[in-house]
Amino acid sequence: MRYRPLMLACVALLAAAPAMAQQPAAATPSMDSLRAALRADKRQLVAANMILTTQENATFWPVYDAYQADLTKLNTRTVVAIKTYADAYNAKAVTDAVASQLTNEYISIESDRVALMKAYLPKFNAVLPPTKVARYYQIESKLRAAVNYELADAIPLMGQ
Repeated sequence: MRYRPLMLACVALLAAAPAMAQQPAAATPSMDSLRAALRADKRQLVAANMILTTQENATFWPVYDAYQADLTKLNTRTVVAIKTYADAYNAKAVTDAVASQLTNEYISIESDRVALMKAYLPKFNAVLPPTKVARYYQIESKLRAAVNYELADAIPLMGQ
C-alpha cells in the first residue's frame, strides 16, 4: 500500500490550515479544492486496496462517503486543536488552562473517533463480508497512523 504522498499532502493540509485560516476569504476556494483532491486521492487508494466485487462496489461507496463526511468533522476538530496549540506555543502562552483544554479535546476526539467506528461497523457489515470490513478498517488505521506519525514529528512537545 503506497500512501506516503497522500499522507504528506494531508499533513501539509493540517499544517497549512492555521495559516490559511488567517488569509482573506478569497483563499477559501483553494483550500476547498485541496481538501477535495485529498478526498479523491484517499478514495482512489481505498478503491485500489479493497478488492470489491461489482455488487460490493455498488453498496460500499455510499457508506464510505457517509463515514468520510463524519470523519471530516473529527479531522476539522483536530485541525482546530492543532491551531490552538500552535498559537499558544508560538505566543509562549501554553498555560495550564490551555493544556487542560487541549488534553480534554484530544481525548474527546479520540473517544468520538472510536464511537464513529462502532456506529459504522453495522453499516459496513451490511454491505461487505467481515473480512473486507476488517480490511477497510485496517486501511483507515494505516492512513491515520501515517498522518499521526508525521504530525508527531512536526508538532513540538509542550514545555515544562
